[in-house]
Amino acid sequence: MLVVIVPIALLFLVALVRRIPLIGGDIRAALLIAGVAAALIGGVGPGEFALGVVDGVDKLAWVMTLSLFGAIYAESQVRLGTMTAVLDTLRSLFGGSPKGLIAAIFITLTLAGSLLGDAIAAATVIGFLVITALAELKVKPEQIAMMIMVGASIGSIMPPIAQAVFLSASLVGTDPGPVVLIAYITVTIALVLAVLESFRFVKGRTLPPELRPSEPLGTMLGRTWPVFGPLAVLIAIVILNSGFGLNVFTAVPGLGGLVATLGTVPVVKGLVHVVVLAIIVSTLVTLCYPRARRQAGSIVATGLGNVRQTLLIQLCAGFMVGMFYASGAVDQVSAAAEGLDSQAVAFGGFIGLAVLGMLTGSQTTAQTVVIPFAAPILLASAADPVNVALGASHIASGAQNLPPVGLTAFVVCGLVGATLKTKVDPVKTMLLALPNSLYFMLVGLVFWLL
Repeated sequence: MLVVIVPIALLFLVALVRRIPLIGGDIRAALLIAGVAAALIGGVGPGEFALGVVDGVDKLAWVMTLSLFGAIYAESQVRLGTMTAVLDTLRSLFGGSPKGLIAAIFITLTLAGSLLGDAIAAATVIGFLVITALAELKVKPEQIAMMIMVGASIGSIMPPIAQAVFLSASLVGTDPGPVVLIAYITVTIALVLAVLESFRFVKGRTLPPELRPSEPLGTMLGRTWPVFGPLAVLIAIVILNSGFGLNVFTAVPGLGGLVATLGTVPVVKGLVHVVVLAIIVSTLVTLCYPRARRQAGSIVATGLGNVRQTLLIQLCAGFMVGMFYASGAVDQVSAAAEGLDSQAVAFGGFIGLAVLGMLTGSQTTAQTVVIPFAAPILLASAADPVNVALGASHIASGAQNLPPVGLTAFVVCGLVGATLKTKVDPVKTMLLALPNSLYFMLVGLVFWLL
């Protein structure tokens, strides 16, 4: 079992001990070192090493392409003015009340998180739009940070992009379609609960004059409706696929054959997933607008910059996963766990995801370390692959914001503190977000115990 114990120990050591020169606290280095250790201890030869790298990256191909093209698309919507129009429209829709503003902010953050597939990127892109408005409502800085963090985190698991869900489905080896459909329900419930819980942060029935919608909803939509075109295209393609089972890309003569062929090519197949193609098409539609087309180069560069760190972590995680399989580490854990009660495995995996997610502040790292070992055991006990994938994504998503090390909280608190010129306590922020974290973790555990 050294092939399992040593790599995991090294991963924790490098990720958590920041005093190690050059690599201390670097998740990417921790993942790479863990993968190399597994390969060396497992006696992986050059050929197996190369195949392992391809296999590991292939398992995360959907996730990486979603992150890549989702980030570019999200930036295009910011430049086009869609995200601002969404926020202003929701403010008008929910009326001129503090609670209505809270609901509009949460929905906008969730939409941005879903488009980007990354909580930190969504919080950075949208957070600056709402910090000052919330401060004018006398909302405390930690409460502002909590709302931004929770809204963006909910968005990162909200379909249609749902990075955490696609990652878990890839690691489990199941079709993400049924997983995404159920996630629509569970994540929407989380959003509603977060909005209701945050109502206690505001008082009064009317907004200050400067925060009230400047024009009626009908007038606003009449002025801004063109910018919703690309978003409407994305929603239409996704609904046709998830709601009616129609993949518009495979239905087109000629294109369907190309999509089917590319879908058999390792790594490249991530490009032809229906959601990825929908994002690409919607981005191309956005570039038909002169305002976006003039900024095309800047949109791509900024989008890549927003997701660069996430992509590097995912690539390193894919390498580690590939080495775990190539070295036989996964097979050894599965063999050692034969005969264990499925509930014992579920609780063990739950604790592993919770601890690793809390310590690293990353659902990606938590899933890529724990799921390759836990999933085969759960599946061997006749667990439904959909339930396994759902449980993994929800537990890891909740764990990444647990105190005291949630990475997203530190980033958001820095953003809020810099804007308001005050100190914002990230641990208090994570404690305020604890109900949301526990909701996701408990929902995930229920799916694992079904």
